[in-house]
Amino acid sequence: MVRVGLVGIGFMGWIHYLAYQRSQAARLVGFTSRDPKKLSGDWTGIQGNFGPPGEQIDMDGLRTWDSLEKMVCDPDIDVIDICLPPFMHLDATMLALENGKHVFCEKPFALKSSDCQKMLDAAKAADRQVMVAHVLPFMGPFAYATQLVQNQTYGRPIGGYFKRVISNPTWIPDFYDPLRVGGPMIDLHVHDTHWIEMLFGSPTEVTAVGTRSGEVAKYAQVVYRFNDPEIAVSSTSGVVEAPGRPFTHGFELHLEKAMLQFEFAAYSDGAETIPLRVLTHDGQVIHPDLEASDDIAAFAAEIDEMAECIRDNRASKILDGRLAAKAISIAEAIQSSVIRRQPSMIEVV
Repeated sequence: MVRVGLVGIGFMGWIHYLAYQRSQAARLVGFTSRDPKKLSGDWTGIQGNFGPPGEQIDMDGLRTWDSLEKMVCDPDIDVIDICLPPFMHLDATMLALENGKHVFCEKPFALKSSDCQKMLDAAKAADRQVMVAHVLPFMGPFAYATQLVQNQTYGRPIGGYFKRVISNPTWIPDFYDPLRVGGPMIDLHVHDTHWIEMLFGSPTEVTAVGTRSGEVAKYAQVVYRFNDPEIAVSSTSGVVEAPGRPFTHGFELHLEKAMLQFEFAAYSDGAETIPLRVLTHDGQVIHPDLEASDDIAAFAAEIDEMAECIRDNRASKILDGRLAAKAISIAEAIQSSVIRRQPSMIEVV
């Protein structure tokens, strides 16, 4: 099995820990933290917006280090799993690569596409892989839609509408700071820019209108342009001041011979779902029978994908760092379009 060291014992580190307990291809060797309480296995103070709260973990067989510098020197670790805050991804990734480790980094890959390129260059020089934990394509309806596109079950994708809107995330310090978290386009909408790129290929230009908070775009309606002028893709993403509906996401994906529709919304008094439907060109309405899963299943699936790619020495069609870097470039272009109020070309990564 691929051997992993985890750095960043916060909410996402806890979710990754739970996913490693289910992984069939990766084994968590240990973790690093500067917090003596967490080093002892007491993760009870961890909470997030999904999944179970932190617990006292079973330390049997786990190694601990009080710094990443020490962990990357351990010869029994193949991969460093980085769940640190976004502004720390660059330095942690470079340190891991310099010490001959593969990298599995939580999204966003980095806060700037130029930093993504530095990490990709370092990975090439070290002959190591960098993968980014874009979990969306492993989640139920999104995974099903991804598979249909990859198999061309109903022909190629020709358009779609993608939605991801939250209320103000007051629990995330510095959310709108471009140098620490990156704001809604970099931290939130990057899920969709990554998936759009997977489905349709790389857009060349975006036109976005919306609001801003300081130096970053807060909310945006976006139209994407591709080399194929007949591909019609748009999205809505960002933050609105509606705490009664803290989260919603969904999509309408148009293929040559079918349309897929899905939406989920969390409200303060419950949740509503438009279940995934496939509407075919000959009038059928198909209700796919998706496998039941919980909040951790998709993360376990992405970890297995990461480990299998390292084991087999192949690039992932979902997690490869080059895809993640382009997703950041697209998010940067959207942000620029909102702020400058004009279309924005997408930088080549």
